[in-house]
Formats: sequence, C-alpha cells, structure tokens
Amino acid sequence: MSEGVTVVTGRRRQAALSFIFVVALLDVISLGIMIPVLPNLIKEFTGGDTASASAVNVLFASAWGVMQFFGAPVMGLLSDRYGRRPVLLISVFSFGLDFLFMALAPTLAWLFVGRVINGFCAASFATAGAYIADVTPPDDRAKAFGLLGAAFGFGFLVGPALGGVLAESTLFGLLDEPSLRTPFFVAAALCLLNGLYGLFVLPESLPRERRAKRWDWSRANPLGSLKLLRSRSGLGGLAGVYFLFQIAHNVLPSIFILYAGYRYGWSPATVGFTMVLTGLCSIVVQALLVGPAVKRLGERGALLLGLSAGVVGFAWFGLAPTGLIYLLAAPVFALSGLIGPGLQGLMTRRVGSAEQGQLQGANSMMMGVANIIGPPLFGLTFAWTVREGSPLPMPGLAILISAGLVFAALLLAVRVARPVHASLTASSSAAP
Repeated sequence: MSEGVTVVTGRRRQAALSFIFVVALLDVISLGIMIPVLPNLIKEFTGGDTASASAVNVLFASAWGVMQFFGAPVMGLLSDRYGRRPVLLISVFSFGLDFLFMALAPTLAWLFVGRVINGFCAASFATAGAYIADVTPPDDRAKAFGLLGAAFGFGFLVGPALGGVLAESTLFGLLDEPSLRTPFFVAAALCLLNGLYGLFVLPESLPRERRAKRWDWSRANPLGSLKLLRSRSGLGGLAGVYFLFQIAHNVLPSIFILYAGYRYGWSPATVGFTMVLTGLCSIVVQALLVGPAVKRLGERGALLLGLSAGVVGFAWFGLAPTGLIYLLAAPVFALSGLIGPGLQGLMTRRVGSAEQGQLQGANSMMMGVANIIGPPLFGLTFAWTVREGSPLPMPGLAILISAGLVFAALLLAVRVARPVHASLTASSSAAP
C-alpha cells in the first residue's frame, strides 16, 4: 500500500459512506434552497421587471448546465489521477465559498459569475459516485447508489421549502427584516461545516497504485469521456439508456406546475402536496427497495423493472383524466427509482478503479446535455398543445413523449444490459 493511503474498511468505511451521503444531501439541499430564491433575487437586480428577470434566469440556468457539461469530465479525471478525497473536499469548500460569494454579490454580473462557479463545483457529484464505486463491492453498489439517490431526492424535497422559509425569516430576530440573501448564507454555512466534518472522517478511497498514471488532457473533456464509453463492451449502450431516461426525466420539472393547474385546476397547495407525495414515494423505493430488488432480480432485472415502471408511469400521468387518477400513478412511477442504481451497478463493473471518476464524469456530462435538451422540448410541446386553436389540443402530449423515450431506453436495455462475468469484474477492479 502506498504511503498516505488509507484502506477504507469496517467502521471507517461506514463513516466515509455516511460522509458521501451527507455531501450529496447537503449539496442538493443547498442547490434546492436557491430554486424559489434566485429568480426573485435576479428580479431585484433587474429593477422588478419580470420579463427581463425571466430571460436572465434562463441564461443563468443554461450557464450552470454548460459548466456541468465541461466540468464533470475534469472533476472525474482529477479524482482518478489525484484521489477522491482532495477533489471532494476542495469541491465542498469551494461550494460553500461560492454560496457566500453569491450572498454578497453587489451586481447581477457578480451573481452570474457565482452561478457559473457553482455549476463547476456541482460537478463534484461525479467524484462522489466514483468514491462509492471504490469502497463498495460490485454486488452491493446498486444498493449504495440507491441510497445516494434517496439523499438526492430528500435534498430536493427539503431544499426549496427551506429556501422559501428562510427568504421570509428574520432568523428569530437576528435580522431586522427578511432578505433574499439569507438562504445563500445558510447554504454556505451548510457546505463549509460539511467540509470541516469531512476533514476528520473522510479517508482516501483510491490507493496511489490504482490511480491513473498521468494527466491526459485528451480525456479531460466531453469528447474524451465519450471515448471511454465506446471502449468497453456494452458501456456505450448503457450510456444511451441513461441519456434517454435523463431527457425524459426533465418533463415533470419543466411543465408539471403549469400542466397540473391547466388540466386539473390544482391550487399551488395541491401542487406542493403532490410533489411531496411523489418525492416520498421515490425516497422509499431508493432507500428501502433497491437492495432487495437487486438481490432478487439482479442489476439487469432491476433496471428493466424500473424502465417498465417509467413507461407505465409517464403514460399514466399523460393520459390521466382527473387529478385523483394522476395521483394513483405515483407509487408505480416511483419504481423508476430502480433505473439509476441498476445502471450504475452494471456500468461500474465495466471499468477499472482508475476510470471510475471518468465514468461518473461522463454520466454527469450526459445529464447536463439532457438538462439542456429536455426543458425546451417539453416546454414548447406543452405550450403548442394548449394554445388557442392548437391542431392537437392534448396537454399530456409532452409527458407521453417522455413515455416514448423511456420505452426506447427499455428496448435498448433489453439488448445491451448484460451482466458482466465475475472474472471480468475482478480484472477491471484490479486494473491500474
């Protein structure tokens, strides 16, 4: 074992995994905090002009996605070359400092710079995934990725609600009046405290002898990541499954609030209740059902079941004539939470330890592209179907398109999602 590298076993492994889950949870809560706050802060900077604020908010969102696209491969390769611990800790501390930077931003331009940095720092999620692959036996990875998905789901459930409360709070009288900047300060504090915690409990997971031997700029970019996906049997096909599902997954964040109000006449309170319900169903599946499902069905079976549930769930959402029937689909759709863990389990078996970071970076890059494609695809489709005089007045069409994309992913998965032979998995894990 190389000097300075800690073998992650026993209680230290449990503490390390706990930290990774806390990193994901707090980072996602911090991102979620901004959802109800950032557009209003932008509106303040634009003099209260809603139209201008909306246009600027689109620019901010696009810039964040672009930084994910370029930053994820770099973060992943850095962790393959220099280890997971320094990349994770630097990312978490940078995240905290960036939230502080945005909290103090004096102009819209400074706020934009902070948002760009934020997008790059968020690419550290790829390193968290690589860390889990390092310290978890291949047969247990799907369950671990399921728990990580549950942390993401819970974070996005809590974050926006917390951001709204903080924006209207005086923090028990510590402030003279509520401020839209308060959530940014709280997000900064959460990340910085998380980083300090990691300094004491997070060991390195990737020994020096198993790291990438050199820094290769040809791999530290989106095209380099795609080369990795093409270099392993079945890996490119699995990446295609992931990409199709990620595009489809954008439909509800893009149109749900408008769709529910238009089709079912739901109030904001009812919409909020529905989001909580579907979020809780997803958390239950990822935290409690992934492990048993993978044990009984295998990673391939769990993936196919999740994709099938995604097809049925999206089709149900898009065709449901009443709000009650829509709600009945939530438990079915929640089973699509098996997709990510099943896919990650299959994909991580196909690369060696020195490439886990690059693999997670490639996945994050594809998610960034999907996040760029999905919103306009579904938003414009929904707008076209509900406009006056539309030749196809079918408000659920965008969601049915998502069902079609997931069905295409299911057909692809049937062909490419083959289990990896145990000897190949062991060989990949030992590869330098």
